[in-house]
Amino acid sequence: METSRRDFIRTSAGLATMAILPDLSLARALRLDGMAVAIIGAGRQSRVLMTEMQKIAGATITAVCDPVRSRLDAGVRRAPGSEAFTDHRALLTQRADVQAVFIATPTHLHRHIVEDCLAAGKHVYCEAPLAHTIDDAKAIVRLARASSKVFMPGLEGRSNPVYQLARTFFKSDAVRDLASMRTHEHKKNSWRTPVTNPADERALNWRLDDSASIGLPGELGTHQIDVLHWYTGKRAVRVQGLGSIRAHNDGRTLPDTVECLIQFEDGAVCSYNASLANSYEGRYEVLHGTNAAIKLAWTHGWMFKEADAPTQGWEVYANRQQFHNDEGITLIADATQLASQGKLKEGVGLPHPSAYYAVSDFLKACAQGGAVPVTAEDALKATAVGICAHQAVMTGQAVEITQDMVTA
Repeated sequence: METSRRDFIRTSAGLATMAILPDLSLARALRLDGMAVAIIGAGRQSRVLMTEMQKIAGATITAVCDPVRSRLDAGVRRAPGSEAFTDHRALLTQRADVQAVFIATPTHLHRHIVEDCLAAGKHVYCEAPLAHTIDDAKAIVRLARASSKVFMPGLEGRSNPVYQLARTFFKSDAVRDLASMRTHEHKKNSWRTPVTNPADERALNWRLDDSASIGLPGELGTHQIDVLHWYTGKRAVRVQGLGSIRAHNDGRTLPDTVECLIQFEDGAVCSYNASLANSYEGRYEVLHGTNAAIKLAWTHGWMFKEADAPTQGWEVYANRQQFHNDEGITLIADATQLASQGKLKEGVGLPHPSAYYAVSDFLKACAQGGAVPVTAEDALKATAVGICAHQAVMTGQAVEITQDMVTA
């Protein structure tokens, strides 16, 4: 007997919740005919990229580059058969077979490495933020624009199938008028890497160096700001910020906990909160609308409907889910088929981290042509906000994000 919509959709405190899941049958595993890939930078993020790249048939990591020997050795161990380089220019000169390069170095080193890689005729994936200064970020945009090769910044949200699907709901009457936004990123992590060789201190702990790092709002917040730019189609124009050291009193000058208010050109405001002192609730973004709110958490997404929002036809197939005192419904692709197989709950969540989908989009564009989901211009806009937000935190003064800052 078919469950009625009335029985299926129950609410508490006026809210119904829906987990937003894409149709993953449309995102078949990418297979390449054969592509030689190099990784420049062998730190934390490169490990993420290597892991996801090694899931893609036909992509081979043939070279790894890092000036710090301990990191380089670890990177080569993760990519058996790859050649080790301490200088990216030597890699570009000696490995003509490399077609695509992933740049996962410290942010302040991006500009000249991008320039060298594009000049050598390589496709380039550059981690975000784009650079540690607006001038460097603009220079990267100009380099990418002048090149015939694929350039993609590592802003993973636009490749994420959950985020792509959720955006269709945001753009529809399901959410309606945007009221406010909130982003959150908490992790229990000092950002400090143990150093055995004092000469490696700056290279390993650049995130704590106020001459190189753009702090939590820049190094982390840029990714979330890009999601909000993408969803709203509006850019951020002003930011206020505060921050302090709450847990890691180890001589650093950059706050380990920050709070920013970011105003968009249409008047909407986003509250940004980040901390290295506590991991509660992790990483997510929330966009509140007059019909519903959407919460995005990178491998999952939910829609929280208002009690007076109209009911949609697909809701009859939804799976119920409990959120504290609220009981809602889970939106799953191909819900009817999964329900008939008794596998409805197995459809919840992405099978891979968001980095997998970004890596796949880049390599697909390199091998088959076509546009990438996020451009250097997009990355400039988000990077400029991250840089200005960090400046606001460090000075305690509001910072205007002008059109000139985001135009290269």
